[in-house]
Amino acid sequence: MLSLHTNAAALSTQNSLSSTQKALSSSMTRLGTGFRVNSAMDDAAGLQIATRLNAQARGMAVAQRNTQNGISMLQTGEGALNEVSNILLRMKDLATEGSNATSTAADKKAMQAEFDSLGRELANIMDNTSFGGEKLFARGVAASNVTGSSAKFASGTGMSFQIGASASETMAVDVSAIVGALANDAGDLGKISATYKTTATAATTGTEVGLTATITDLDSALAKVGELRSAMGAAANRLDHVYNNLQNISTNTQAAKGRIMDTDYATESSHMTTKQMLLQSGTAMLKQSNSMSGLVMSLLG
Repeated sequence: MLSLHTNAAALSTQNSLSSTQKALSSSMTRLGTGFRVNSAMDDAAGLQIATRLNAQARGMAVAQRNTQNGISMLQTGEGALNEVSNILLRMKDLATEGSNATSTAADKKAMQAEFDSLGRELANIMDNTSFGGEKLFARGVAASNVTGSSAKFASGTGMSFQIGASASETMAVDVSAIVGALANDAGDLGKISATYKTTATAATTGTEVGLTATITDLDSALAKVGELRSAMGAAANRLDHVYNNLQNISTNTQAAKGRIMDTDYATESSHMTTKQMLLQSGTAMLKQSNSMSGLVMSLLG
């Protein structure tokens, strides 16, 4: 039907052009930003899933740093204990030599001077070894003054490492009982040297290096230090495995998020080209449909 008031062809073409222009704008936005989902209107359900995946991936990235920092702290403490072991071995050498009948009083005095100096260094290591400004060990008159202190490894509640994106993903490490038994005045290190004790003002000259009982105390201290180092090494190994697992999970989580959020440039470029061609052809047809009104006037002539 020819009509002046209603041009059905033009109206249909206009609707098609509007739809094509909207789709072209969407394709160009996606190609410009690199994201398939730029607002919730693009994919409401997909955006919700991607947001949850992104939160998990970011949490795991922080957890990976947590595990590396935890390993560094444990290795710092274990390194200090390695030096404690070296000192105890030297002290045992001196105690063994001083307990021999061939050692004179002058020999024992010289050995005692070195022994006392080593005891002071044991106290220095246990007091001042720190990580990030926080002390790792502690020293006190009684075990209760060591265990439960603010020192990281002596805390009575142990340490908790956040090893995942959720609140429940934690790893507890508690070596406070071993530290308490080792570090206090009456503990393994306190039994060895008077210069280690917090209450000591001077060494009891001529006792430690000349008594065979000291050798037994040193063996006990070495065993306790070995136990503590073993516990720290086991915790560090576990954190290393946690890191590897987090890396694997994070990689796959980010890949899943990318499949939802990222633009497929090959597909989207094809869509854009199609919409551009449709827009051009629709514009041409709109021009032709508008000329149909001229046919009505030809009938009146």
